Amino acid sequence: MTSRENTVLRLCYAALHVVLRPEYKRLGHTLARPGDPRVIEEHIDWAATMRLRTAMDRHGLGVAEAMDTAQRFHLGWPSARRLIAECGALKLANGFCAGAGTDQVPAIRSMLDLVDAVVEQCSYITSHGGIPVILPMPWLCEQDAGESDYVDVYEAIVRQVRGPVFVHWLGAMFLPALSGYFPGRSFQRVMALDPAVVRGCKVSLLDADFEVRTRRELLPREQIVLTGDDFHFGRMILGGDAPPAPGGGGKPSGSGTTTIGSRRVALGDWSHALLGILDAIALPMRQALRCLAGGDEQGFLRITDRCEELGRHVFEEPTQHYKAGLAFLAWANGLQQDFTLVNGEERMRDREHYLRCGELARAANAVLDPAVFERRLAEFARAPWPRD
Repeated sequence: MTSRENTVLRLCYAALHVVLRPEYKRLGHTLARPGDPRVIEEHIDWAATMRLRTAMDRHGLGVAEAMDTAQRFHLGWPSARRLIAECGALKLANGFCAGAGTDQVPAIRSMLDLVDAVVEQCSYITSHGGIPVILPMPWLCEQDAGESDYVDVYEAIVRQVRGPVFVHWLGAMFLPALSGYFPGRSFQRVMALDPAVVRGCKVSLLDADFEVRTRRELLPREQIVLTGDDFHFGRMILGGDAPPAPGGGGKPSGSGTTTIGSRRVALGDWSHALLGILDAIALPMRQALRCLAGGDEQGFLRITDRCEELGRHVFEEPTQHYKAGLAFLAWANGLQQDFTLVNGEERMRDREHYLRCGELARAANAVLDPAVFERRLAEFARAPWPRD
């Protein structure tokens, strides 16, 4: 048995955004009139994008690459492919996972096309040292596929890939095209297909009760839940009931360890994490995880409660525009030259939203350089918005 010191108490992956060069905004791309992904790729600031990944690794967090936070559904596979390769080349100490989808295929005509595309991307991610995260497939919703269809598609994928892999369930609040995903008990059946390959799931449903039920169902099979709940992640990671039982309900119990990829991971009645908000809170989250490792649960919650306030604001409705706040805070912290997003998505939030992001980042101790942060916030407050 590996010693406790060599066991990761909580796997935590930060889903990170992509940095664009400031001149990109001159192209005039909008969500209503999106740009060609090949043109957008030419304006990615690759050096700044990778610096975000290495900074996250220094804070002790893994990286979730080429996910929704990186505007995967707008950029497509060519950019995702490069992100995965460059992230793998960084040899991050805390590892990385990456989204495996079907966007290298111009048109999906059958379920076999889905399977072949996902398997191809899983193999590519694995070859670069990452753990594939099987992304949801909107085509299944478009076809009004039933429970058995979902199970058949995922089973065909699982049979052909080399684990570990995670399964991602992204809610319609993040991508409306996924309304009705995983009908019936298809999700539960998929997770039971081959636990030696499917090592866990990432759930982004903002449903704490469902997440707790799911991790308790998966625990006997040594599978984990990576929380995607940017509103309640502190208590999800700490563990136990959600909401907590009156009087605290006792501490969440552990049940040993398991191996996921090259890492030994603690098992118990808690969630691990794959979160977009970690993009903005790596500094306080590092301290929170140290508190948790030292048994200081109240210290952990004090830190994460403040971070959750920021998360609730960044992810406020319409939730799919959360990336704007993350890019803004990275800019305010001096990590990039601008906070422009693919297809001008930053324009979907107003000035007040951004200024409140700044206030809550201060309260969460998520400011890297106070002088730079205050100067840039003051600059933003004076400038016209939306920008010309």
